[in-house]
This record gives sequence, C-alpha cells and structure tokens, in this order.
Amino acid sequence: MKTALITGCSSGIGAAAAKHFAAQGWSVAATMRHPEKDTALKGIANIKLFALDVTDKTSIGKAVAETLKAFGHIDALINNAGYGLFGPFETAGDADIERQFATNLFGLFDVTRAVLPAMREQKSGVIVNVSSIGGLTTFPMNSLYHATKFAVVGFSESLNFELAPFNIRVKVVAPGGVSTDFAGRSLATTFKTDDHPYAATVQKTIAAFGRNRARYSTPEHIADGIFAAATDGTRQIRYVLGDDAIAMAAGRAKMTDEQYVGYIEGWLSGA
Repeated sequence: MKTALITGCSSGIGAAAAKHFAAQGWSVAATMRHPEKDTALKGIANIKLFALDVTDKTSIGKAVAETLKAFGHIDALINNAGYGLFGPFETAGDADIERQFATNLFGLFDVTRAVLPAMREQKSGVIVNVSSIGGLTTFPMNSLYHATKFAVVGFSESLNFELAPFNIRVKVVAPGGVSTDFAGRSLATTFKTDDHPYAATVQKTIAAFGRNRARYSTPEHIADGIFAAATDGTRQIRYVLGDDAIAMAAGRAKMTDEQYVGYIEGWLSGA
C-alpha cells in the first residue's frame, strides 16, 4: 500500500485530499498543528494523524520520522499547508511578512528537505506542491501572497530536474478559488483598521473577489486534481485546477501586460 504525507489537513483542501487518497487505497499521514482538535479525519480507515507545524523544524522532523515508522515509506508528499495574506504591502509589518514566507515557502522547503532522504533511498517518489493561480498571475492587494506562490512554482520546476536522476518527480498544482474557509480562518490582513490610504482599493478588491465566488471549486474537486497529479506517471509539471483558474491562465497568456492591467481595472470596477 502506498503512503502519502499531506500537510495542512485540518480543513479544506488538505482534509479533502487525505480522504481522497485514503479512498483510493493509500495510507495517509494527515498532518496538522493540532491533531487532537480534529473532527473530520479521526477514525477513517487508512488515515493516521500526526502533529506537524511547517514553521517548526523539530515538529517536521518528528512527523516525518513517525510516518516512516508507522508506514515504512513515503511515496507522495503533498505540500498543502498555507494561508493568504491580504492587503497593501506598505501596511505589512515585518512579522506579517516573515509569517507569510515562513508558512507558504520556507515551511514547504523544510518539509521537502526532511522527506527527500527517504525518497532517494527508495529511488522513487512524487512531490506535489500546492501553489495557486496566484502563482501564475496576479491580483491587487495580494503582493506578498503572490511572492510566495510564484516562488513555489519556480522552486518546483527546478527541483523536478535535479531529482529526476533519483526517480523522484515534482509537480505543482495551481488551484483557483476554493469554497473553503480560506477567506476566514486562513486569511490574514496587512492592516488592522480601515484608516489607511489604500482603503478604497481594498474594498473594491474584496467586492471583485466576492462577485467571482460562484465559480469557485469544491475542496473535493481540487483534491481529485492533486491525486491525479501525484499518480498520472507523466512528465507534466504544472496543473491548473478549477474552471476559474483555467480561464484566467488561458486569458492571461493571450494578453500583453498593458491588456492585463486594463483587465484588472475592469475587474475592480465590476465591468
């Protein structure tokens, strides 16, 4: 039985991915910061819960060791843990910036590095890094989030080349909007009050995202795409997931920079 280690399984895409892999007959190491609080995955066949905080290297090493002890191998690593930081760059404090990069990027690095020795030894494995359509194109008020997600795409593509001699593949998935609590529990802002120079653009951006919510994918749809990326056996690296993301990526590829600026201006105004 193959084993997947998945980060960020407390809710949303991570929880859906854990259930999907288990339903397909995989053993799943479902990791989260506080497994004792879990109500979604506990008791499901093939799933074991492990404590893992991607910003804590000791926690990462312990979770990987416990997974290997429980299952003997890790065939797929799904780096899913992350959150969105929304708001103007100028109003972001050092702690805001450091936490965004520590979770979305440096944590992904550390989990990957912890798993690689076992994958190299077994001469097989696949790593699926969860980026975002926000790792391929941009929207207002998400500059720091975009910075991390663009980095995940570049990291994944380059890492795929260097791990190929060990029969380890690296994939990167770019979901669009997902109907989870990402905009609630998993969304942080760079501003504490509305009394800042960017308030009008913030409100326009929130309204624009709200108008698109009907097109968002379910966590289960994204989980299915992650499983496909992990198991298709192809040399494909990028996977754009969700109708909104597919349309956005295709549209952006056809636009000049000037045209895209105009598109975003219309998007903000509701045109």
